[in-house]
Amino acid sequence: MTLVHIEDLTIDGILDGISFDIAPGERLGLIGESGSGKSMTALTIMGLLDERLKPRGTVTLSGADMINSSPRKKRRLRGSKVAMIFQEPMTALDPLMTVERQVAEACSLEKARALLKEVGVERTSSFPHELSGGQRQRVLIALAIAGDPELLICDEPTTALDVEVQQQILSLLDSLVRERGMALLFITHDLGVIRQMTDRVIVLKNGAIVDPDADLGNPQVEYTAQLVAASRPGAPAAVRSVGEPVIQLRDVTWRRGDTLALDGISLTVRKGERIGIVGGSGSGKTSLLRVISQLNEPDSGTVTVDGHLQMVFQDPYSSLNPRRAVRDSVMETGAGAARADEVLAQVGLDGVGDRFPRQFSGGQRQRISIARAAAPRPQILIADEPVSALDVSVRAQVLELIDDLVTHNDSTLVFVSHDLSVVRQVCPTIAVLHKGRIVETGPTEQVWENPQHDYTKSLLRAIPGV
Repeated sequence: MTLVHIEDLTIDGILDGISFDIAPGERLGLIGESGSGKSMTALTIMGLLDERLKPRGTVTLSGADMINSSPRKKRRLRGSKVAMIFQEPMTALDPLMTVERQVAEACSLEKARALLKEVGVERTSSFPHELSGGQRQRVLIALAIAGDPELLICDEPTTALDVEVQQQILSLLDSLVRERGMALLFITHDLGVIRQMTDRVIVLKNGAIVDPDADLGNPQVEYTAQLVAASRPGAPAAVRSVGEPVIQLRDVTWRRGDTLALDGISLTVRKGERIGIVGGSGSGKTSLLRVISQLNEPDSGTVTVDGHLQMVFQDPYSSLNPRRAVRDSVMETGAGAARADEVLAQVGLDGVGDRFPRQFSGGQRQRISIARAAAPRPQILIADEPVSALDVSVRAQVLELIDDLVTHNDSTLVFVSHDLSVVRQVCPTIAVLHKGRIVETGPTEQVWENPQHDYTKSLLRAIPGV
């Protein structure tokens, strides 16, 4: 018996002859680089393709044609037969409705409240902005299972979550799929998550299936082997000589509304140092960056920064002006046209200065953000989650690029991430934030091998494969 049947699915320039089946109760993983066609395949199954696209081939869900059926018929199937959990809950949820009302659009209010409590959301009358990232993702899960679908599609559901919350969400999904007997189509760039959540893996590249039954433990296809190699942690960062302090915080406290975001933070960063700042959602990482970059004044304590500072943001699409060519965006830092073209070439984007952000992939846009930050040759570079949304191969390229630029400019690096494995590869020094406080700091290898604080231990336990 087949739940989903896809045969020779083709969308010009996007998908090229995709064919596979999903059986009832099966757990299938889709992996591949950005632009490989993973999300477009899922959207076709959901019947949510842009009407301007003209897919060819066959896509059936429980025997229903998801390409040629009427929009009304597709709407009836969504929720009852198939549901999808999207990557970014803030764009998938209505900011003007309480979460219980949003779930109740698919069922009764009583059932909505019960589902929210089942997935661990106690504040059912809250609005999305009043919940953490992990809680909002739980709301999306409740919304997806409200119609008791036969197939649950997860499109990068844990990408922006810290490792502890990621494990909570994955455990929740695992139990729900098992208890309800649903089939699962799981899309992610994290191979550790794919191993944990799925029984069979398909690898896509440039819109085509290159490995229809991938063995991630012993890959037989070259491209799959490349993805597996890129997902392995790199060597720990080498210890480097450092100079005088360039960033000093002393007993810094800062409130964001009623929340004590930073609570007595003291930190010293020296010239040439590469320090990683790690912690879960709400730990104070971004608040710390805002105080260091003097975007916010602390309520108490002192902050001293000695040097020109530039920042690489997590989401390059929202940090780049969509109406400006990328050369102009780089020149906004004070660099001339020649310097802008030079740094774009350094990040592997030679001759593209006249193009606009929408014409680039996610990895390429991140490279543009790095070029913009590097253009004025900053003495201090702050990178805020610069690779969390990138696939494994692009992530490795971007990390190497940051390393080259920091080395070339002899810059100090403050690298913020929720991924301890990435920080270990980039930074020989680490500071762990928890509830606005630095609970542990020191050489990264020492903290990795012998963590002292219970929170650090819990972060390391939550890393897949560690």
